[in-house]
Amino acid sequence: MNISHRPVLLDEAVSALLAEPIQLNPLYLDGTFGRGGHSRKILANLPLEGRLIAMDKDPQAIEEAGKIEDSRFRIVHDSFASMGDYLEPSSLDGILLDLGISSPQIDQAERGFSFRMDGPLDMRMNNKEGQSAQEWLAIASEKELHKVIKEYGEERFALSIAKAIVASREQGNVIGTTRQLASLVASVVRSRDSEQDPATRTFQAIRIHINQELHDLEKGLEVALKLLKTGGRLVVISFHSLEDRIVKQFMQGHSRVEIPRGLPLKESQIPKSPLRLIDRIKPSSSEISANPRSRSAVMRVAEKIGEVR
Repeated sequence: MNISHRPVLLDEAVSALLAEPIQLNPLYLDGTFGRGGHSRKILANLPLEGRLIAMDKDPQAIEEAGKIEDSRFRIVHDSFASMGDYLEPSSLDGILLDLGISSPQIDQAERGFSFRMDGPLDMRMNNKEGQSAQEWLAIASEKELHKVIKEYGEERFALSIAKAIVASREQGNVIGTTRQLASLVASVVRSRDSEQDPATRTFQAIRIHINQELHDLEKGLEVALKLLKTGGRLVVISFHSLEDRIVKQFMQGHSRVEIPRGLPLKESQIPKSPLRLIDRIKPSSSEISANPRSRSAVMRVAEKIGEVR
């Protein structure tokens, strides 16, 4: 199935990543290849002596990356949280992370990400390994279900949804498809903005849990800071408040140096913070009109200016 994917903030992200002056023999990382929109744009603007490494957990993304015939490009089948396993400290001139899921993943019913189409309840980014959403729902306790749906979905009906899932299970019902789960959630969530499906937050929460997305993000940000050269850029595009909060707090936290009050230091003796905040960008009204899925996106940009202490 050939399903197109429109990268969000494409021009803005690549411009922020490839900031002038570009160093000799630059090396960049696209930590979330997806369907390759950002990687192809980076390669189109990369010097001939430059190199780009891309990573993704999704086997379909790896297959798509195989279509790129460019000696400057390399694809790695792994999470960006593991980028430190493949690269040396202070080796990268820039890192791009486009978080969330791609349109092809949402629009293929068999992937199990969408409540709008009926398909097997999978939700794994890498559907070749790990526990599927169906398998987790079959064994998770009410307490665990409540915690995941409340924290990762910010769902105020989380407890009622958890109770309904357990009750359905105890009645011998297998929650094996996206439509079954969406219907079960809708039977409990009776008040919601008419523009948002009642299952939206629950599906988000389960997907985040199954793929350990926030854990990967926290680990990936810490590793990214160590892998960047001085002057290297970190560009992160988030799509919901949980992701953006982690990115915001990380960048702001590493852009300050805490000096004990009263400590007698000259200005030259004050250590530099590891990061300098560069920009925060939202999609334009025209981009949102052309691609409604971009409306929640936030891009944050920071530059490494000091060593990690």
